[in-house]
Amino acid sequence: MIRRAHLRTVVVITCAFALAPPLALAAPAPARAEGPIEEIIVRGRAQALYRVDETRSGKLPVDPLLSTQTIQVINARLIEDQGARSALDLYRNLSGVTFFSYAGVTARGFRQEENFFDGLRGDPYAGFSVPQLFNVERVEYLKGPAGMLYGPGAPGGLFNYITKRPEPEFDARVSGIAGDQSRRGITAEATGPLAARWSGRLGGFYEQQDLPRRNADSEVQIYDGGLSYALDDGEIVLQATRYEQDLGGNRLRGVPVDDAGRFLTSRRWNHNEASDFLRLETNVLQASVDWAPTETLTLDAGARWSDGTEKQQYHEPFGLFDASGDGVVDSSRRQFRDQIRDGENLSLAANLIWSRPLLGIDQRTLIGADWFRQDSRFDGRSVTGGTSAEAGRPTPLALIDLDYGQTDVAGYDLPAFSRSKSRQDRAGGYLLNEATWGRLITVLGARIDRFEDEDRLSGDGFDDTAVTWRAGLLYRVRDDVSLFARWAESFEPQSIGSQDGRRGGPFDPTEGTIIEAGVRTALLDGRLQSSASIYRIKRRNILQADPRGDAGGDGFDDLVALGEVTSEGFELDLSADLTPNWVATVAYGYNDATITRSAGTSNITNSVGDRFANAPKHQLGFWTRYQIPRLNLAFAVGGDYVSERRSLSDQRVRPYTVFDASLIYETHNWRVLLRVDNLLDKTYAASGFIGRTGHFPGEPRSAFVEVVRRW
Repeated sequence: MIRRAHLRTVVVITCAFALAPPLALAAPAPARAEGPIEEIIVRGRAQALYRVDETRSGKLPVDPLLSTQTIQVINARLIEDQGARSALDLYRNLSGVTFFSYAGVTARGFRQEENFFDGLRGDPYAGFSVPQLFNVERVEYLKGPAGMLYGPGAPGGLFNYITKRPEPEFDARVSGIAGDQSRRGITAEATGPLAARWSGRLGGFYEQQDLPRRNADSEVQIYDGGLSYALDDGEIVLQATRYEQDLGGNRLRGVPVDDAGRFLTSRRWNHNEASDFLRLETNVLQASVDWAPTETLTLDAGARWSDGTEKQQYHEPFGLFDASGDGVVDSSRRQFRDQIRDGENLSLAANLIWSRPLLGIDQRTLIGADWFRQDSRFDGRSVTGGTSAEAGRPTPLALIDLDYGQTDVAGYDLPAFSRSKSRQDRAGGYLLNEATWGRLITVLGARIDRFEDEDRLSGDGFDDTAVTWRAGLLYRVRDDVSLFARWAESFEPQSIGSQDGRRGGPFDPTEGTIIEAGVRTALLDGRLQSSASIYRIKRRNILQADPRGDAGGDGFDDLVALGEVTSEGFELDLSADLTPNWVATVAYGYNDATITRSAGTSNITNSVGDRFANAPKHQLGFWTRYQIPRLNLAFAVGGDYVSERRSLSDQRVRPYTVFDASLIYETHNWRVLLRVDNLLDKTYAASGFIGRTGHFPGEPRSAFVEVVRRW
């Protein structure tokens, strides 16, 4: 019997190819030259392979060589060559970025979790799910504080996922994937003209596999469609996407370690029973318009609506103990959690760019505004087990001699659900000017934000305003060498739960500032591209416990907002043509993030001692690809090194180096990818967490083959 999920996939794929004939009729193939056609893999070198000519995450479209901001781009070609399926597969390409937990990263020393899509808030994977890349054209990572452009956010940077849009030229592809861990999947997508001025896109993605951890598996489905209408001087695009993730044996925490960072059991250990799950279902509707009514005026605007539900039932590790009495920790207590997260949000944004010379100076002026509303609901309940079996409670789980199925979820003595409901409103307006004086470019911008948080059950609320600035300076030493410097700010509103006047509130937002300077090049006619910079980020007004305790004598322990963390670092990114058929990229980041002001407590979020958790001092990633055009083959190898870190519980997270490899066969119509991850089967921790849940283990060696047919 065909499962309903599988049936939906078949329907989408069938529709994609039902769409293909009219697309093909509407777009006659160009006449082909007489004679044999040479099959080659890449029609260009490094500057055309992994590089983009323009970034948009800075609101003003700009050549990366002329940007006062540091924006790294991972394009579709690099995503394909690395066989990347989710955001977790990309971080090694970004200097200064390493994995923290789930969709969260450590960026320039700070934990960062929020993702933008097409420049708009509204992450369909919010919660404990990781962004998938099927309908993503490229990923742009804007480094450092970006408050003047995007409003509230962490000072380390932000991810902007650029989704695939309908194209006016016909293109269709279908692919199949098979690998170890029972991995299998199928993908189909088609785009092209439908009628006069209209183009369409339709795609479906399905992939299933057993995960390395015991009891864990994954089933992901994405259905994506879009329509575009060509204006005389622009385009209107409508998009709709359905996301479904069904993760068995989840939510996954870590594997227990000792204080030296060594796993106390197999990296495949899982605290969850086979019946545990995490299920995400999200619907997204999006509309955008790009319009250039004159040569000097352009407008872009977008709206994004998202409605998602994430349901989880899982066993949380809740404390290690010695069950045998021999003095060695060998078991974990567990807590069962039943949780539902609902989130609906609406995001609106518009930007107007006016380009004109003034007094002989070329200028671009950006005027923009955005608004975001999110309604969230959380229902949760839990029951905690002890160090021995008890009726109505989760049984403990051994670390070595695993014995699943000894606990009955249906018989747990669960309390009634507790509920929380909240609303967030964010609104901002901004003005930015870029002036070009010969070889000198200056940038100055300011933004004002209004934010409001409301507890929709108690009626408590909080609102405030914030002003952020940005300034930049760039000088073109030569056409292929630029020096740049910038100063920018960010802010993050304190949570509504921390604004209680009895605890010392209300509190000003957490603030961030950056000073950064560096050099960018496109030497040897673009064959050697580089970006190198040094930076200092200061993050202030971090809430922490008041060492005086209940200073007001009202029965509530007070908070103080005087914490400060300073993050200093250096980053280097290189992309080079070593030969006409050999390309290499390198991403290196050095960072030192330390607490530089506190209330004498250790309550600064994500800190451990005087450092920040999961913030490595050194990170290095590389990727190199060599192609043999006459055989239509390419070989690629990548590596990732992360130096020692400390977990949230001050346990050592050991340094690691892992390697991956790809073998690619490609013609005009076919592409075959053989991908091997963790080539040497290294056992390592990808990130640290807290003592009772352990470190997140890196995945063992795995391999898959993907076959793609294009039209």
